[in-house]
Amino acid sequence: MAEKLVDVIKKLREQKKRNFPQTFDLIVKLNSIDLKKPESKINDEFKLPYGWGEDSKVGVFSDTIKNADVTIVNSAEIERFGKDKRSAKKLARDIDFFLAEAKLMPLIGKSLGQLLAPRGRMPKILSSDVNSTVESLKKSVRIRIKDSPVIQCKIGKENMKDEDVMGNAKAVMKYLETRLPKGKANIGKAYLKLTMSEAIELEV
Repeated sequence: MAEKLVDVIKKLREQKKRNFPQTFDLIVKLNSIDLKKPESKINDEFKLPYGWGEDSKVGVFSDTIKNADVTIVNSAEIERFGKDKRSAKKLARDIDFFLAEAKLMPLIGKSLGQLLAPRGRMPKILSSDVNSTVESLKKSVRIRIKDSPVIQCKIGKENMKDEDVMGNAKAVMKYLETRLPKGKANIGKAYLKLTMSEAIELEV
């Protein structure tokens, strides 16, 4: 797969240039997977070995943590977002991953659950090592299967090295082989594309 993957990356780079660094997206079409079964509903954070070109945005629901590197939302703001759907939708759109203090989860569920849950953005409980968790999430992407047997996730930017984009793609594919109910048998076709390009099929 490696040699062919490099060729696809190079072909994508040769397509029409844009005035912004485009994102490489990996698209995987799945076979023989029953989306009605709970084990088929995947919604995981996956740390890319080389990051994806910029930091993912992390939000923390907390009344105690003070950290300039993440968006902090306290209990009063949770209640405000619960009443202001427009602002709440913007928050859900802008933040990639949420963490929360356990004591705030009931309030989050009541105020924001209907907005975050369908998007697969309900927060995970904060661990004791907050900084380490946040730094890991900044290099992570979401791997999700919802209503159709397709996974699409970003694996890099045009300004990254070919070998780093390739390393991320291989890491995601390897993860899927261990994570899907039937492993590699669930993987059908895979494609790589840039934000504004056509998709090119990969060998899997």
